[in-house]
Amino acid sequence: MALAEAGARGRPLRWPCVLLFGDSITEYSFQENGWGAYLAERLVRKCDVLNRGISGYNTRWAKLILPRLITESTSADSIVAVTIFFGANDSALKELNPKQHVPLEEYAANLKSMVQYLKSVDVTADRIVLITPPPLQESAWEKACLAKGDKLNRSNATTGQYAQACVQVARECGTDVLDLWSLMQKNQDFSSYLSDGLHLSTKGNSFLAAQLWSRLENKLSALPSLLPYWRDVDHTNPEASLL
Repeated sequence: MALAEAGARGRPLRWPCVLLFGDSITEYSFQENGWGAYLAERLVRKCDVLNRGISGYNTRWAKLILPRLITESTSADSIVAVTIFFGANDSALKELNPKQHVPLEEYAANLKSMVQYLKSVDVTADRIVLITPPPLQESAWEKACLAKGDKLNRSNATTGQYAQACVQVARECGTDVLDLWSLMQKNQDFSSYLSDGLHLSTKGNSFLAAQLWSRLENKLSALPSLLPYWRDVDHTNPEASLL
């Protein structure tokens, strides 16, 4: 059978997708032992996990990009989950990092705007997970800043205010939220979760992956495997199994 003929006979294969939208903590999530790679492994043959992390970006820039990632013509049915994970850059101190800094109220408004946009293109609230920035280990991040000739340009207390704003937006918009800032500091020293005081270590990636999967598992684990298991393919008539 010619390929064109086979394509005409078979239904188009469309993988559902999970979209990970965020800053460098998302961009780096497909590295070895990364939280995005963990999701992709769990969901192989069920859906695609798309990494749309953009290092250094804040919500002011992200809200401009989101409509270019998910357009009105995108099939809402194909998007089974979206994570929105910003705040580590927005919460940079204005006087020391004015380019990335976004005022707290604007940060909350930007998050709300992104959620409202997703809803407007039929990505329902139950498929959206907001993730707060992780806590900041100031001494480690100060060392990273000094190595670049900069001063410490973030504080954990300020990051916490942005995390609280993210939680409040999720509450108001009816989405799920992963309060990473609070969870990582709960009754424990959180420094081992971070590689440089800001970005996640292997342990931090594992922690985030487990927390996020606990929120997504019920929604995504029931997705069927795409294409039959190889032992179930009729080798005498593969067209009957695969088209």
